[in-house]
Formats: sequence, C-alpha cells, structure tokens
Amino acid sequence: MQLSTRHLLGIKDLQPADIQLILDTATQFKEVLQRPIKKVPSLRDVTIVNLFYENSTRTRISFELAEKRLSADTINFTASGSSAAKGETLLDTVNNILSMKVDMVVMRHSASGAPHFLAQHIPAAIVNAGDGINEHPTQALLDAFSIREKLGGLAGKKVAIIGDILHSRVALSNIYLLTKMGAEVTVAGPPTLIPKYLQEAFGVNVTYQVEEALRWCDVANVLRIQLERQNQPLFSSLREYNLAFGISRRLLDSLQKDIVIMHPGPINRGVELDSDVADSRQSIILQQVENGVAVRMAVLYLLAGKRSEA
Repeated sequence: MQLSTRHLLGIKDLQPADIQLILDTATQFKEVLQRPIKKVPSLRDVTIVNLFYENSTRTRISFELAEKRLSADTINFTASGSSAAKGETLLDTVNNILSMKVDMVVMRHSASGAPHFLAQHIPAAIVNAGDGINEHPTQALLDAFSIREKLGGLAGKKVAIIGDILHSRVALSNIYLLTKMGAEVTVAGPPTLIPKYLQEAFGVNVTYQVEEALRWCDVANVLRIQLERQNQPLFSSLREYNLAFGISRRLLDSLQKDIVIMHPGPINRGVELDSDVADSRQSIILQQVENGVAVRMAVLYLLAGKRSEA
C-alpha cells in the first residue's frame, strides 16, 4: 500500500484510504515503541530537516523523536537563530539546506500556505507541521488515532470541537478528517470564534452552548484560546470565557454519561479546561502525546516510500 501523495500538506488533500493507511501503519509503530529497543532502521539513509519558523514544543519534539526512532539523520532549524532573522527568504533558506542533500522537510510556519509554496519549488517531500490558521494534519491524524484506539473506530462517532475554532488549524484538519471518515462533528464556542461558513461549507453542526455539545457528543476535543492570533478582543475576559464555555468537573458530572476529553495542548488550565477535568480518568490528553510519535513515524515512513518511487 502507498499514499496517493508525495507530500503531507493537509488532510484536505488526502483520500480516506490514505488516512486509513497512516492510522494502520501508526498502530504497527506504536507496537515498536512498546519494545525495550524502540528503534528501527526504516529511514537509515534518509535526511530530514525540521524547519520551524514558529515556536513549538510538543510538535517539534514529537517529530524529532519519530525521526530518531526511524534512524533518520535529523537537522533542526529554528528561524530565530538563523539567517532568516537577517532577512533571508524562505526559498533561499530551503535551497541552501537542500544543497546539503536533504530528502524531507518538516515545516511549521506562521503563514498559511507556506508548505504548499515549498512543495511547488523544491524536490524534497514536505510535511506540514502547522501553517498559519490553515491546517495541522499530523495533529488531526494523532487525534483520530487516539479516538480509534479509545472507542474502536471513527465512523458514526460524535465529536464536539470546542473553543477557538476561528484561529485553529487543528479544528480545520480535524473537521476534514472526521467528516471523510464518517464521524459526525459539532463545533461549539462563542459566536465570535466560530466562522459563519462552517455549517454550509463542511456540513458540521454549530452550537453556541457548550453543555448542548457535551450532551450530544462521545468525544470533546477542546481547543486552546489563541490570544496571540486575535487582533481585537473577541470575548470580554478569560474569566467570563471560563464561566460560559469552560469545562468543569461539575459540568461533566451533570451529563450522567462518560465522554472522552481531548486537547491538542498547551492547555490554558482554568480557561477552556479545569485541572480536575484535564487530569481526570476521562482525559486522553497524555495518550495523544504518546500517539503523536507513532503517527509521525507512520507519516515519515510512508512519505519516504512514496519519494523513493518518484
């Protein structure tokens, strides 16, 4: 089996069969990660550069660990300590790196579409590790993997995506993936943080009542309020947001059913999630982090195979 694409630029470009292949391959790699020796020689001759123009902790470390577990050669690049800070263009930076014979580029950038631009101009395989407010495909894949692992599948499952939908690349990638794989999706949050086109463009349900979304769903994927992307106040205060849209233990207990709690991190504790929810038995947040390595191993492995066929 092979992916239908040479790059992972977004979930939008993947076929359901591609998603299934990545998730099934990740299952095999998760078994590898449970062994005493967690390393395989699958990408021994592959050189990967991690090109991060935007701050990241979880995603960057997860990719680095995935690359090391696959025995790839890894180069780490951060814009703040590079010639990019002196005005070097993105294309110049990447061409300089490619002259060192790099096979794959894992890229995070604050500009939506930056990985797509690179894919049109350089021969290396590109993995989008988050571009602006567009997509974050590996986060959606690890979220899907985590739901499948917990509930046994995706088709027919009810997933509520709650919080700052407007500024979230995680939300968009999750909506693409879940709808492609037969899940039902509801988005919930303040009206100012939910794009007006979502219901019509994607066929998802929209509610401005978090309790309504929680009573409906099997899984709540709770998103961080991205204050750094908001050019103007979109709600009165973090305290008011927590009171109206935050998820508390009391609210969960009132549902009289168990739902799965997810969060892509980092968590604003006491804002979108209270600590006793984030750390509860219903939370699979730490499993998401663990699963991220297996999913990224699967993506890199499959793209390397596609590249060798190109």
